[in-house]
Amino acid sequence: MNAYDRLPDAAAEIFGEGATAELTYDLLTVDVPAESWIPALETARDQLGCTYFDWLSAVDEPGTGFRVCAHVVALEGGTVRRLLVRTTVPHDAAVLPTAIGVYAGAGWHERETHEMFGVSFSGHPHLVPLLLPEEFEGHPLRKDFVLAARVVKAWPGAKEPGESEHGGPKRRQMLPPGVPDPNEWGPLKGQLPPAPARPARGARAAGAGGAGAGAAAGDRPVRRARSVTQGSASQQPEGTTPDAPWRKPPPAESPGSESPKPEGPKPEAPEPEGPQSEGPRSEGPESDRRPEGDA
Repeated sequence: MNAYDRLPDAAAEIFGEGATAELTYDLLTVDVPAESWIPALETARDQLGCTYFDWLSAVDEPGTGFRVCAHVVALEGGTVRRLLVRTTVPHDAAVLPTAIGVYAGAGWHERETHEMFGVSFSGHPHLVPLLLPEEFEGHPLRKDFVLAARVVKAWPGAKEPGESEHGGPKRRQMLPPGVPDPNEWGPLKGQLPPAPARPARGARAAGAGGAGAGAAAGDRPVRRARSVTQGSASQQPEGTTPDAPWRKPPPAESPGSESPKPEGPKPEAPEPEGPQSEGPRSEGPESDRRPEGDA
């Protein structure tokens, strides 16, 4: 039996004193003390067969410290076995030995964890910023890091429920067309201030262009309703009348000329009544027929 199959019950036996383990959603998690960080990673690589290093990061736990996590995977035997090794370091002494000697791929992840959380990894050969500029101050993923947007400009909304005084100016609330005032209809009738009514078109024009524009908008003639077949006034062809936009007047007739009258359908000849004799039929014209004796 592989040592991986004995977990999580044999966590203290495999990883040493103070180690605990749990299995959740097919992920085996092992928590070890900070002084057992490197021995725990060596045990995962040598005894459990977790030779694939996936990632390393941290989580800021207020009142507890930084929880550093390393995710490794065992791929032997055609079965994927995942293992998450965790340890916790205090905020005032966030120092761990580097894991480059166990997993060489941990170098980049330790650099990112150092600049984002401030966790130092002793023995790292090049612990310099990886993503942020060198002149950047602070660690952005710490819970006590102050966002620059809150310092430069006011927060646009309430930070917590009930802090409405931190919000910006509110837009004027107007009822959409067809929606009744909740103060006049509904369960809150008589309990709310009346909502501002929507301004009329003439009032909006007067507010935008002055009294002259409002008077011009109020004196504007009423639009004539047109159907789809009639179209708009700008689409009338030349020679049409206002009453019938798409009906042209008939052309002028010259004197003495008569317009041709359309001929109606011709009546069909009535069929003869009674039986008809079936005689010999001639296959050609009458001139080609000869009597039988002239042959």
